[in-house]
Amino acid sequence: MNLKDVLLCTGFSLALPIGQTLFKFAADNNARLSGPLVMRLITNVPLLGAFAWYGLTALFWFYILTRVPLSLAYAFSIVGSGLVPLVAWWVFKEPLDWRFPLGYVLMLSGFAVIMTGQRA
Repeated sequence: MNLKDVLLCTGFSLALPIGQTLFKFAADNNARLSGPLVMRLITNVPLLGAFAWYGLTALFWFYILTRVPLSLAYAFSIVGSGLVPLVAWWVFKEPLDWRFPLGYVLMLSGFAVIMTGQRA
């Protein structure tokens, strides 16, 4: 992979936890809304933002896949998905214990194995 492709894939992996954070804000906001479900959905601004973010990241992903093999590009999602619990701890004060850093190190080790074994 060239540097541009690595940066694109890294950017996408960082977009994933942002989207999950927006959905969590939307879920918290939903608890404060009242009325019929449809009205809560269309008036939940964080939810609309989360959907817009996922739409943009889907287009971004499509562009990445025009340049990078899926098997290689998708490995970068390991990096982003491991960041979601860290963001949950930091932003939403959700608990984390010793298993998180251990598991994330294992995930990143797997990512390193995948990246050293692939050729684009």
